[in-house]
Amino acid sequence: MNTVASKSNVASEFLEIDSKGAWPLLYQHIRNECLNYDYTFLEARKSQNKNLNRYRDVSPYDHSRVVLSKGPCDYINANLVTMERAHRRYILTQGPLPHTTGHFWLMVWEQNCKAVLMLNRIIEKNQVKCHQYWPLGSQPGIDNVMELTDVGLKVQFISEDEAPYYTTRILRLTETESGNSRDILHFHYTTWPDFGVPESPTAFLNFLMVVRESGALDQNVGPPVVHCSAGIGRSGTFCLVDSCLVLIEEIGIDAVNVREVLLEMRKFRMGLIQTPDQLRFSYWAIIEGSNKHLNGSSGQDDTSEGTIELTAVPVNHTGHEDAEGEEPPPLPPPRGESLNRSHFTETESSPTGNHELSPDTEEQPPDKPLPCEPPIELPQPPTRQLPSEPAGSDEGSYSTSSPSSSPEYIPLKDRDGVRMRSVRKDRLLQQVREIKRKQQAAESWQQLKRSSVKRKRSEDED
Repeated sequence: MNTVASKSNVASEFLEIDSKGAWPLLYQHIRNECLNYDYTFLEARKSQNKNLNRYRDVSPYDHSRVVLSKGPCDYINANLVTMERAHRRYILTQGPLPHTTGHFWLMVWEQNCKAVLMLNRIIEKNQVKCHQYWPLGSQPGIDNVMELTDVGLKVQFISEDEAPYYTTRILRLTETESGNSRDILHFHYTTWPDFGVPESPTAFLNFLMVVRESGALDQNVGPPVVHCSAGIGRSGTFCLVDSCLVLIEEIGIDAVNVREVLLEMRKFRMGLIQTPDQLRFSYWAIIEGSNKHLNGSSGQDDTSEGTIELTAVPVNHTGHEDAEGEEPPPLPPPRGESLNRSHFTETESSPTGNHELSPDTEEQPPDKPLPCEPPIELPQPPTRQLPSEPAGSDEGSYSTSSPSSSPEYIPLKDRDGVRMRSVRKDRLLQQVREIKRKQQAAESWQQLKRSSVKRKRSEDED
């Protein structure tokens, strides 16, 4: 492809592609090359595993999937991405579902992970994008522990530190049988917009630097778990930027071919980088990061000298800039070309039905918005000690039992933080209830329409 030169300067390449408006062309070229990959995902297609996938056509390749060694099954929608030249390993996975939360934390435990990187919010565009898979800690002694009885683990909220664009938490993961525990860093990037990509890579690069400084990406610990909703768009962007910046530090910017790095990453998990705009943002962040952020900068939100001025207009991507933030069609969750082919058929089928997508659709995740997890009621914070929820509860292994019926003393200096977390939790619960109400209203309307059509047909036949 003429717009991509092997070993070209990344900044010059960026400006050339921008001036020609060729980001969609470059993105499509990458997608077409990935069609030549001959990787299977047979485990994801097994009937017992279908309901463990958030999206039916985002599946982990068999050769790189993470295999669980304990628990009810060995399957999780996650891949180990190994970038040997950059000395990096990442586990890319989907946002946990209510019934896969235990599998998620079991993977963190078994892979000896030091950190979880969350790049989405629980609710985006009034859609649930990810299950609340960690305890909020808004009411100590009540919701600061999550019991995962199906895998023999528990997660305890320890602390939380909020920055303007991300939140860092410490969560204690304990194996209940042995009593062994491990503190897990939870880096939650909260300011990726509902549509598109960030206006500037500054905050994103500062977040990356904080993650790096924690040691979570080092070779002497387990790979970080990186997820968004599907685990391919924002997650792929993070890993591509980080890997390219490592390579630039080692071999120089003129020797790094971003396109080739992305193609290498896509050999481990399908569909990484979902839109031309995410691809453009990745280039921009790599350029900015190589200039200042990860080479001696203080890490503050500044615009110090050395930053390349990129004045070209963004890709005109017709409203699908962030496929994970766009408001999606109703469940079940097909993506991409499958939506184009049969939108109404897909939206009325079962998420775990036998409808199979074509090989082309399975092999190349498209540019369409991602549908979301069905809205669910999160557990209400109890006001007194309650017994553990039954095993058949909608929330799976989440336990709301309290170790003590008396309220726990909260130091004055911590009360503001606890109150803020409680307010956020109440707001989240209210949003989820409103989503469920709207969905029920929509379903009632659809049933009414179908009844009307059926009655009209019956009258016509008479």
